[in-house]
Amino acid sequence: MTLSAHVVVQRGSLAVDLEVAVADGEVLAVLGPNGAGKSTLLRVLAGLLPPDDGRVVLDGDTVWDDGRVHVPPHQRSLGMVFQDHLLFPHLSITENVAFGLRTRGVHRAAARASAEAWLTRVGLAGLGGRRPGELSGGQAQRAALARALVVDPRLLLLDEPLSALDARTRLTVRAELHRHLSEFPGSAVLVTHDPIDAMALADRVVVVEDGRVAQAGTPAEVARRPRTDYVARLVGLFLLPGTGKGEQVVLDGGGVVAIAEEAAGPVFVAIRPESVALYLQHPDGSPRNVWPLRLVSATPHGSVVRCDLTGEVPLTADVTATSFAEMGLAPGAEVWASVKASEVAVYTR
Repeated sequence: MTLSAHVVVQRGSLAVDLEVAVADGEVLAVLGPNGAGKSTLLRVLAGLLPPDDGRVVLDGDTVWDDGRVHVPPHQRSLGMVFQDHLLFPHLSITENVAFGLRTRGVHRAAARASAEAWLTRVGLAGLGGRRPGELSGGQAQRAALARALVVDPRLLLLDEPLSALDARTRLTVRAELHRHLSEFPGSAVLVTHDPIDAMALADRVVVVEDGRVAQAGTPAEVARRPRTDYVARLVGLFLLPGTGKGEQVVLDGGGVVAIAEEAAGPVFVAIRPESVALYLQHPDGSPRNVWPLRLVSATPHGSVVRCDLTGEVPLTADVTATSFAEMGLAPGAEVWASVKASEVAVYTR
């Protein structure tokens, strides 16, 4: 394992006690609600926050051991991508990307050459002379990724790297990030509260709640057997494999889903239960996604009833208890399901 860590931190009323291990070439997603301890774990791994107890081993070297060993961040073989990219506003993009190399003593010309090469790899060729304020959000996050990877780290840390992007940009950057992570030879830890990011980018998922590991496994394992209410709500997100063809996805199991942005090639369609509307009759108007389905089961889930539906496009829908009763729904009922194209998330398989 490139990374092996046991982190114990008391943060106010939150007691964080987490163990993680990440192998070479592996991406671990740390998934959980706000305040669960995800970012605390990442800050400890980066050396930005000393834990109260525990041990962190990176590439065979102990970088923290119960206060007896504390290797500072700049001496750890790591790169980090933050939520808001945090580029230096007074430096050019090339200088930003080259910054880590320069702090390691690399000659200016060599550092700039490496930075320019990475800017080309992330799709920013020719933009190295600009300042961060002249880039779009997606471009700035690509530059931040290049800055993290140019130093050839053994460990890559990503703290909500897509959450500040708009939906259109997020789709593109997620696909690009997936490609770079698949080529990264070291260990990667992605902190996120978005199950789509975790499912799309990670080899394994650790779900953190109240400072503890609530569930761990591959994305498929976590989705198939949720062990807490939080995990169950997360995996209520329905994933459908298919092939993007313009503004629609032809599903592997049959059926077609209309989407808001163009897609091509093998993709996943992700639909949240709250985005699905149910009707007893075909809805009026001309919604782009309407399917006749059959209600298989219905389970109370907090303030809503979670409905499992089968048919041309199998879905999970959340409806209020009042609506469920007024519609007279029961297992076996035939319904129409509608989903706005703008509510459908699509990402590369």
